[in-house]
Amino acid sequence: MGRHTYSFPLAGENPAHGNDSKTKCAVNGQYWLMNQEKLKSSSPTTLWIRGPIGRGSRHAFTLLELLVTVAIIALLAALLLMAVSRAKARAQQIQCANNLRQLGLGLQAYLTDQHGYPVLLTSTNRYSGMERFWIGQLEQEGLANPKLSTNFYYTGVWSCPAAQWSDEVRRGISSADGWSYYAYNIDIFGTGLRDKDVAEQFGLQGHFDLATHTYLPIKDSEVLAPSDMLVLGDGFDPNGILMRRPVSEMVQYGNVLTRHRGRANVTFCDGHLDSPALTPLFEATDDAALARWNRDHQPHRENL
Repeated sequence: MGRHTYSFPLAGENPAHGNDSKTKCAVNGQYWLMNQEKLKSSSPTTLWIRGPIGRGSRHAFTLLELLVTVAIIALLAALLLMAVSRAKARAQQIQCANNLRQLGLGLQAYLTDQHGYPVLLTSTNRYSGMERFWIGQLEQEGLANPKLSTNFYYTGVWSCPAAQWSDEVRRGISSADGWSYYAYNIDIFGTGLRDKDVAEQFGLQGHFDLATHTYLPIKDSEVLAPSDMLVLGDGFDPNGILMRRPVSEMVQYGNVLTRHRGRANVTFCDGHLDSPALTPLFEATDDAALARWNRDHQPHRENL
């Protein structure tokens, strides 16, 4: 049924048709006669009642209302997806930080036993296994897993859940050993990835042995400021090398800029963790920023 309008005259007033004992009441556009005597007992006001009456009353959406509703739902869905995405990224960053914290604890155990740091390379035989690399040494001696499982460096604490390598990396880098999610402070390359002279190397890769072309361990006493010396971090270079270089050179390897929302998880030689922004970490040239890459805690501007 449609809307109803009821009109009652003020008490004491004449009906709509002069002295007629009946008055007209408009209902649904039709006039019905009502006994005026019955109206005298009603309130001395004019009462208007407009509204749907009956079970069959319906109000359909207009096109504009429908479009507004759809737009609001779409906006709420987008906001929800953004919130879920941020929460997922935050959870992945926390998991990555926990991984590096465990690796940092493993490094402390390694230092306690060996009194020196893992070296970049113990053998030039590329088929001698992962134990020849720092990553294998840390797994065996620091994390107490003497028997290395196949591709262990892709799983567990060695795997960053947020890392996404480029297609070129996933097809295989120029190495028989795949890629590494985490990296070690290795100071063997200079600007433009030129080979550094041995005297210019101040990282933790070890002392280069000219006779064997391998490395001898850096003693823990050689690191002058363990609390301000970088040792491990997110591996934006799939070769597992943590070094100063322009961020723009690393984006070719994967989601460098978005992996941790523009930040990197890093561990220091004393075991504490930090998450600095990428550009200050890899490109800052002030003395404090440079010194944290070098075991003698000097900026060595001559290597810039």
